[in-house]
Amino acid sequence: MSVIERGGLPQDLAQARSRFQAWRCRRQGGGRIPQGLWALAVRLVHRHGVSRTATALGLDYYSLKKRAEEAADQPKSSGPAFVELPSPVVVGKQCLVELDNRAGASMRVQLVGYDVADVEALARSFWNAD
Repeated sequence: MSVIERGGLPQDLAQARSRFQAWRCRRQGGGRIPQGLWALAVRLVHRHGVSRTATALGLDYYSLKKRAEEAADQPKSSGPAFVELPSPVVVGKQCLVELDNRAGASMRVQLVGYDVADVEALARSFWNAD
């Protein structure tokens, strides 16, 4: 009796196994395992170990072990998890544009801190829409 039959699989391993099985059913002609699935397997190694994860997911033990070791060797990102952007400076330029086209449609746009090229592009696209 194997380990999987005896104790069952934890939920996360069972879900990962289902994802691998679904990918294997869809793949065509010996395609490589996608990076997303490898990353999932490597995350599971930290929780369940290489042997159990490889067995449950039907992966080569040594390939999974190598990927898990490479992931452990990579330094963690020391960059900030959140970057606050400064609020935009409100420029004194304000504009209210009312446009009418030949089809009888009209558009009213109020712009703050606009660029003249943007206003021109907006007007041209509105007028050429009919």
